[in-house]
Amino acid sequence: MGGGGGLSEKDKNSITPSTNKNPQAKETLEKYVGVLRHDKKNNRYNSKPKEPKVRVNGRITSDTVRLIDEKGENIGIVDIADALTKAESAGLDLVEISPNVKPPVCKILDFGKYKYEAQKKASVAKKKQKETVLKEIKMRPGTDVHDYNFKVKAAQKLIKLGDKVKCTIRFKGREFQNHDQAKELMGRIKEDMLSVSKIEQEPKLEGRQYSMIFTIN
Repeated sequence: MGGGGGLSEKDKNSITPSTNKNPQAKETLEKYVGVLRHDKKNNRYNSKPKEPKVRVNGRITSDTVRLIDEKGENIGIVDIADALTKAESAGLDLVEISPNVKPPVCKILDFGKYKYEAQKKASVAKKKQKETVLKEIKMRPGTDVHDYNFKVKAAQKLIKLGDKVKCTIRFKGREFQNHDQAKELMGRIKEDMLSVSKIEQEPKLEGRQYSMIFTIN
């Protein structure tokens, strides 16, 4: 950047501001880069969610339980033996769903299905915590060297911090007729970005703009 240390009005208008919850390392960049959407894909986290620790059938230790039957009706407090008999008669399991109350609440249900749903919810929650943010850097076909260098450096820093970056070249008016200039600029972006990233989406014409998406190596 120039000796003044600030952004020109052109810089400010061409880069969308955003907010992000990431810590100090991103704070400066977040002023200039737009958050487009949350990306559901995240290949960096492949561990399976932990299964819920639930007592089932004979592992339930309480002598009495508050029973909810397979239809969702509250039967009330019953002996554990009676609850197990009812579950067996229904061809289902007796599952302790609220262990921290006295007596614990147990429900008659299909434990296999219950476990699957619990795992599914845990997996969705984990993906939401680990999701990657897609940011956008905007340029014009005639972007000058100063603007170009600033924006490419910002994009490279975001990649290193784990975000994806969409580089966009927008056309205004007659600029749309000059595709060659835009293609040349996108070629420069591609060359400079590949030192820190890989291509997720090749250059693509979307209406009156070219765009390309980069992600971490």
